[in-house]
Parts: sequence; C-alpha cells; structure tokens
Amino acid sequence: MSKLIEITQVNIPFTMLYESYLDMFLTNRLNPEIGLDCTALENFSFSQFSNIADRLHQRGLSITLHAPFIDLSPGSPDPAVRALTRHRFEQMLELIPLFKPKTVVCHAAYDRKRYGVFRDQWIENSLQTWVWLSKRVRDEGGVLMLENVYEHGPDDMRIIFESLADQRVGFCFDTGHQAAFSRIALETWIESLGPFLGQVHLHDNCGNQDEHLALGRGNIDFPMLFEHLKSIKKDPPVITLEPHREGDFWPSIEYLTKVWPW
Repeated sequence: MSKLIEITQVNIPFTMLYESYLDMFLTNRLNPEIGLDCTALENFSFSQFSNIADRLHQRGLSITLHAPFIDLSPGSPDPAVRALTRHRFEQMLELIPLFKPKTVVCHAAYDRKRYGVFRDQWIENSLQTWVWLSKRVRDEGGVLMLENVYEHGPDDMRIIFESLADQRVGFCFDTGHQAAFSRIALETWIESLGPFLGQVHLHDNCGNQDEHLALGRGNIDFPMLFEHLKSIKKDPPVITLEPHREGDFWPSIEYLTKVWPW
C-alpha cells in the first residue's frame, strides 16, 4: 500500500489543505492534487501559498494542480467570459513556480446542451485558450491535462487533442464524470482517447450523479478500466484519487491496491 501511495495523487482544495489537512498530508506522505478555486485565489496571499508549497517540497511530495472551473468557459462565444477564464488561469499560473506541479488539470468544459449550436466557434475559441495555457505550463516544466465532465462521449473532445498534438496536451480521464454524464461506454472512451491519456481521476458513483464515492462503493467497473489501461499503457498514467469525504480515502487506497495492474 505504501508504494501505491507514493505514486498516487489525492485531491484537496487549497483552502482545506491550508486550514485543516496539511498535517495529514505531511504525516502520511500523501501527494496532493491541489484545487485552486476562486475562493483560494482571492483570499490567500502569495506568501501563504509559498509557505504551503515549501512544506510540501520539504517532504519530497509530488504535486499536481487542478485549475479553477466554476462558471468558466475556455471556448465561450462571449469574449467577457473568455477574459474572466483567462484571468483565473493567469492567477493560477503565478503559483506554478511555487508548487512546481507535474501536471495541471483543467476542465475541457464542452457541454452540448449549452454550446452545441456554437460548436465550431467554441472549438476555435477553446483551442486559442489551450495553446496559450499549455505553453505557459510547459515552460514551467509541467503538462496540461484536459478533463472530461459533461461531454457525451470522446468525439466531443477528440478534435481538441488532435489539434493540440504539437502542444503535448494530455487527456485526464475522470471515471466518475464518465459514469454519471456520458452516453458512451467506458471502454470506448479509452479506445478513442487512449493515445492522449496521461492522467486518471478515480472516484465512484451509481451512475445517476457525481457522488465521489470511495472506489468499489458504486457501479464503476474498475477492474475492466485497469485492464484496458494496462493494454495501452506500459507505465501507469498519473493517478488521482478524488474522495470528497475523508472516510472514503483509505477504503479507496485499499481497493486500488487490489486492482492495480502495474
């Protein structure tokens, strides 16, 4: 189990890490995937971010970042919305030299119900955002990962990754989002976007909502997921556990130990 913890990220909003969970992460040597939402970006000082980053680095922990996403749209037809999105990303970019993340995860954020009629424009706008952001992240030694949320299937995202091939942007496959919101089978996602896959977010649900349950407590077929991943990946992708309750973390690690194929 300890070896698995060494190569696994654990999601934690920065505010929660700062106020309540830093000692837990340091004591148990948990590698954080730090969520940078608007609350954190607006309310914490550069020195407070720096202090947390220094303490994590002193413990030799690996860090990934999750970019803000609430009410943001990288491909919005409204230039003011895109400007706000870029502003939040700029705030995050200022912190990358502190945390030195190996990956930065952003929501790809395409939703057919909202943007279907603007699809071509949305793709063009979002590509401009991702080309700009991926270069900034890459210049700091990290890799930009785009995560599925409300996308119906891999075809909603594949054109983005194909267009960004030269930028080395990776796919972050979120198992819970696929189960709750997608209309396409898990194995089809892996087969279609496997060449771009660089990170996986692991959490469970029963298929009706984004519950973020402990692994094994919902309906997601994780053994099948890892069987497919192992068939296309000689080495494991970056793995992030995303429990939303403290009590779901250790059961998730125990379950992951049973199905880990590498």
